[in-house]
Amino acid sequence: MYCWGKASWTEFGITPKKDVNNGEKQYLNPFFSQKKIVRIACKCGIVALVKENGNGWVWMEDESGRQKKPQRKIKELILADEEKVHTLDCGKSYILVLSTTGKMFQWIIQSELPEVVRPKLMQTLCATGIIQVACGNRHSLALSKDGQLFTWGQNTNGQLGLGKGGPSKPSPQPLKSLSGIPLAQIAAGGDHSFAVSLSGAVFGWGRNHEGQLGLGNTTDRYQPTHVRALEFKNTGFISCGEEHTSILTKDGLVYTFGAGRFGQLGHNSTRNEVRPRLVAELWGKQVSQIACGSYHTLAFIPSSGKVYSFGRGEHGQLGNKKTINHIIPLPVKLPSEKRYSLVVDRIFAGEIQSFVLCSEKQDSQASEIVIPLKPGKRIARIDNSLMKKWIARSDPKSRNITKTEITTLFSSPACLNASFLSNNEHFRTTNEIAGLNMTSVRELFKTLSEHGLLFQVATAVQKNLLPSLNRAPAVGEALRVFLILPELIAILYTLDRSIADITAALACAIIIQKPRSRSLLKSFWMKLPVTFFERVVQIHHDASNELILKQSGVSSAEESKLHMTLYVLRLLYNVNTKAGDRIPKSKFYIENIPLECVYSLPMYPCILDMKTKQHVFRADCEKLSHINDISCLQNNQQRHHLLINRDTILRDTLLLLKQIDPIQYQWQLKVTFLNEPGEDAGGVQREFFSVITRELYKSAQEEFKLDEKSGLLWFISENHSEVYHSVGVLCGMALYNHCVADFHFPLALFKKLLKEKPTLEDLNELCPTEGGNLQKILDEDEDCVEDLYLDFTIQEHELVPNGKDIAVTKYNRKQYVDEYLDFVFNTSVKKQFEDFKEGFSKGCPSTMWRLFLPNELMAVLYGKHIIDWTELEKNARYDGYEPTDQTIMNFWTVFYELNEEKKKRFLAFLTGSDRVSVGGLRTCRIIIKDNGHQNPDDYFPDPCTCFLVLNLPNYSSIDILREKLLHAITYHEGFGTW
Repeated sequence: MYCWGKASWTEFGITPKKDVNNGEKQYLNPFFSQKKIVRIACKCGIVALVKENGNGWVWMEDESGRQKKPQRKIKELILADEEKVHTLDCGKSYILVLSTTGKMFQWIIQSELPEVVRPKLMQTLCATGIIQVACGNRHSLALSKDGQLFTWGQNTNGQLGLGKGGPSKPSPQPLKSLSGIPLAQIAAGGDHSFAVSLSGAVFGWGRNHEGQLGLGNTTDRYQPTHVRALEFKNTGFISCGEEHTSILTKDGLVYTFGAGRFGQLGHNSTRNEVRPRLVAELWGKQVSQIACGSYHTLAFIPSSGKVYSFGRGEHGQLGNKKTINHIIPLPVKLPSEKRYSLVVDRIFAGEIQSFVLCSEKQDSQASEIVIPLKPGKRIARIDNSLMKKWIARSDPKSRNITKTEITTLFSSPACLNASFLSNNEHFRTTNEIAGLNMTSVRELFKTLSEHGLLFQVATAVQKNLLPSLNRAPAVGEALRVFLILPELIAILYTLDRSIADITAALACAIIIQKPRSRSLLKSFWMKLPVTFFERVVQIHHDASNELILKQSGVSSAEESKLHMTLYVLRLLYNVNTKAGDRIPKSKFYIENIPLECVYSLPMYPCILDMKTKQHVFRADCEKLSHINDISCLQNNQQRHHLLINRDTILRDTLLLLKQIDPIQYQWQLKVTFLNEPGEDAGGVQREFFSVITRELYKSAQEEFKLDEKSGLLWFISENHSEVYHSVGVLCGMALYNHCVADFHFPLALFKKLLKEKPTLEDLNELCPTEGGNLQKILDEDEDCVEDLYLDFTIQEHELVPNGKDIAVTKYNRKQYVDEYLDFVFNTSVKKQFEDFKEGFSKGCPSTMWRLFLPNELMAVLYGKHIIDWTELEKNARYDGYEPTDQTIMNFWTVFYELNEEKKKRFLAFLTGSDRVSVGGLRTCRIIIKDNGHQNPDDYFPDPCTCFLVLNLPNYSSIDILREKLLHAITYHEGFGTW
């Protein structure tokens, strides 16, 4: 071992040498031991070390800096029960010792060393196997094998990470904010702390007055904060000084930040750095080890075998035979020993000391980058070797060991998240990359099932793991568990095992996640390979189905479980839709749901197919209408009847709607056109909505904003007339009475009715020019955004406070677009939309329209505009005719000759509307009837729109049929009998 810096080395067992050339004291001193030293900790005049045989030793300097007695004052550490030392670290007043069995011991530093140093066992950590320990000045960190991080000690600057205002803690406390994140290393500086995850995410907390947390500012942090500047840097190791921090990446790069007044950052300056900055002098040299003293830093480069030092050198701790500072890394010239050919194993830095551990170089020894973390110091994880052990154990005793290990591993989200990592991809875990090898996950659970271990796993997961999941993990690594567990549940289902409870517990853990975490999980789902995404959908589908079958007389707890699994199924449906239907929508449908259950689940429209939704909605409307019709008869009330003049239909309707009692909307609508007597059995109301929507659209510019390109309508923010309420009533009435009517509103309106947020895509539909311009802002080259000279205003309205003074830049353009959309669809038309919504709810008293998704609700109201006309012929029936009769064949020949517009006129002539319901013409079963006229060529075709009957005279030729039919469909409104 070589060591240099301030110390009375005589009593440590070494004597400083004099340089024979100039008589100066040499600060580099070799110290050899029969047993190799593997770990050194040094702070405040205390040197503690561990040898490879597990023996620990302590050396202490007296207050004067010189030992009072000439004999060596290095004393052995003796642990209870003959435990061996694995590692140790020092604070300013204590030493923490970690045994090879994972027990933690503490020794409070005394004024003088006793003959034997006997640290006391820390009882509070006995139940957990500790694998790493780190000491600050007056606070400590400990990482357990199951991934828990404990902190204790002083908390004046938040160095315990337990939240602002948290008092100092004399006993270890679990740091729950990092729960579930698989940690690779912990480190402590003077009053700050760090942790790095297996995938290289770095978290810092505590004192930050010099920028030592690397967060871009000097604000103290009282909880672990993700150092985003180190994202994707592949951080492998962290070392902390008193007020600075050094980061070593797995590629051998060194970043430093924090206090720099002594040059300890190595940036050729004494300036502080509040963000991680690459040490340029070490770039390209592939550093393998770093170590921070209080105000100096060491780095080792294996390719050259050189140790570099920089920072404070007042006490010779830089090893340059001088007491000056270095502001850039310079090599330390280690003395050559003729008797030995040495290679550097480890480097350590104390408060004002430096240490290099060496061993004799072997001929085959190659230089390589080795991050200084021993395999025994990592958290537990599941791998093939462990699986083989579990499978191989057969006797009862070893099976109990297996059961204990399974319970421990599958109760720990951190351990589970640390398993199944995808080679190097997991170092780039992002919003889209979870860093998991999902094939390994599936194979593991399959193997566990084949060897009868799966139920033990499921028990541990359900009882221990799921209830412990963090609600707000800082990074995506903690969310891997939500991708892993569906594979377990899916195999349980194949074993005919009930999955309702465990799936509901998983769903609950997903639901309680903070919005940011849930958003990140949805991103993972979106990029998950289809076969695995389908598994996630399937387990929530099957669990929901299982719970629905239990609904008769179930407890409120069971009902709660159902709502949780359905809620997640709805999230997955939205993800699938956003991703372009990666799996068929039918995968979400739950069949044969009892009608009484459907009525209680309108908030989960994705579980029903369109046919079922229409059936439920129609049944509910008919039920309400029937109940109120009976009430009407019993109370001699006037039915909901509209008497309308066809020539003034819009004015008359809007006037009548103001006079109708809202309760009448629950009755079946009856319409009569003035001077057109007849009973409305459905046909007249269909024609009524077809005509009034056309008239409404003609006069739209008076009350609505009409986009010329899209042809769609939207509210006018300055318009506060009652027309929006009335139009809402009309829309609701059309829906309630099962009439298709195109009101020319965009999909955004139906999203708002169903409480969904309109998007830029919706603005593109409503206003293609406006939406296209916003899309260009998002797509614009970053450097050109500022050249657009935009600010946060629209139509002289400020989108945010002081918006006119905020320029749109490449950094805030997404916010600008979001605020713009919110203004167009929400803020500017809030009153207008609320009036419309109130009217809509009156016009459609049934709430079952909430079963529909926005595009489905729009389709039910508007009908289909693309029609397969062959279905009309396929579903036609005949009265007095046969399909092979010449008149029938002539009719279909003439019909298919018509262009699209005239076909729709025929449809309006026959049914009262030129649009069909979402079921298409297969639901439109017309009857073509021969009325038996004696002189058929004298008559026109005559529709009975209420019953979809076409009275078609038996014309003598196809030409006469063509002439009569064209005349009828051209002048059909108000034509014929009802």
